Amino acid sequence: MRLFATFFMLCTLNAQEDSLVQGMSTSELAKIRPAVEEMIGAEKLVGGSVLVMRHGEIVYHEQFGHRDREKKLPMEKDTLFRIYSMTKGLTSAATLMLCEEGKMTLDDPIGLHLPSLKSQSVLLSETEKEAALRNTTVRDLLRHTSGYGNSWGGPLGKIYRENGVSNRGAPLAQMIESVAPLPLLYQPGERWVYGLSSDVLAAVIASAAQQPFEKVLQDKLLIPLGMTDTFFQVPAEKAHRLAVQYRKRKEKLTIADSAENSSYLKDPVFKGGGSGLVSTTTDYAIFLQMIANGGVLNEIRYLREDTVELMRTNQLPRSIECISFGENDQRHGTGFGLGFSVKYREDDRWDPHAALGEYGWGGAASTHYWISPKDHLIVVTMEQTMPYNWNLEHGLKPLIYSAIKK
Repeated sequence: MRLFATFFMLCTLNAQEDSLVQGMSTSELAKIRPAVEEMIGAEKLVGGSVLVMRHGEIVYHEQFGHRDREKKLPMEKDTLFRIYSMTKGLTSAATLMLCEEGKMTLDDPIGLHLPSLKSQSVLLSETEKEAALRNTTVRDLLRHTSGYGNSWGGPLGKIYRENGVSNRGAPLAQMIESVAPLPLLYQPGERWVYGLSSDVLAAVIASAAQQPFEKVLQDKLLIPLGMTDTFFQVPAEKAHRLAVQYRKRKEKLTIADSAENSSYLKDPVFKGGGSGLVSTTTDYAIFLQMIANGGVLNEIRYLREDTVELMRTNQLPRSIECISFGENDQRHGTGFGLGFSVKYREDDRWDPHAALGEYGWGGAASTHYWISPKDHLIVVTMEQTMPYNWNLEHGLKPLIYSAIKK
C-alpha cells in the first residue's frame, strides 16, 4: 500500500453532504477546522497543521493560521517545525535496529559502551549518596527508568546546571563526561523519570555503531525512509519554511524564536537523542507509518514486528503504575514502551478520549502524535507554542475518533 497515494480535499465538500474516506466521515473530520480556528481566535496558538491517516492513507491534512503571524505568512503543508522530544521516537528506533544487528542488547549495562558511566551512585540527600545496586541498562534508557533526572527541575536540576550537563554549546561526549560523576535520582529500574535518558542513549548508539549519532539516524532511518525534511540544521534553501516559535505570556503569544534568526539554521554543537530535530507533519507521519506497519514500509523492513511490539506496549515494571511528571501530573492508565507512552489500562482520570492501546508522545512546542492500532489510525498535530500544552491533542482527539464509522 503506497503511503501517500491519495489525498482528499475535504475543505471543498459541502458541509451538508457526508461520505466515508477509509471508513471516516468527511463531515465529522470537517469539524477539525472550526475547532482549531476557535483556538487561534482565543490566542492559544498562532497556526498549526493536522494530519490524519487511516489504513496507510492520508484522509485529512489541513493547515491553519500562520507560520509567521507578524509577516502574515500562512501555515503550509511543508512548514518546518521544531519537534523537540518527538526526536526520542527516532532515537529509540535506531537503538533497537542496532540491537537487532547484535551491536548491543537491551540488557547491556551502559558502562559497557560508555566506560565513564560504569560506576554510578544514587542521591539520598543534599550531602549523601549511596552506590547504585546495578548499572543502568539500555532498556532503562529506552523506557526512562534509568535514574537520570533533568536539568530544568527536581533535586538534580541545580546539580546538572552547576556541572554543565545542560550546556548545549558543548558536544554530546562532553555532556556524558559532565554527568558521569553525578548521582542518579533513583536506583535504576525503580521509578519512571523524564530526563536525560534519550541523550545518554544517543551516546550509547554512537559508541556501539562507532559513528556519530546523527549519522546513524541519517543512514538507518531518515535517508531510507525518505524523510528529506527532518534534520538538526535547517538547510539554507529551506529556511523560509521554518515556522516562528511563540510563547504564551500574560494571555498573549509573543515571539520566542524567530524564523530568520533561529539557532536551528546553524549546525548545532550538541546533537542528542532527546530533542533537536526539525521536521514536517508528512515526514514524521512516514516514520509513524513504518512503526504502525510493524517495522515495514514500502517493502523495506526496518525492525522486526516483535521488536516494534516492545516499543508500543507497556514495558514498565509492575511496581510503576503509570508515568508521572509529579504529584499533580499522574498519567493514570498510561505506561511506557521502549519508545512511546502507551494507554495500557482504561482510566478516565487521564486522557479519557484515548483509545486503549493508543501510543504516542509529543514535543515541547506543543507538537503531538498518537497511533491507535485497533483503529489503524495515525494523527500528527504540529504547532509552535511554548510552554507545552495539550490544546490540539485533547481538543481534536474526540472529534477524530468520532469520525471513525467503520
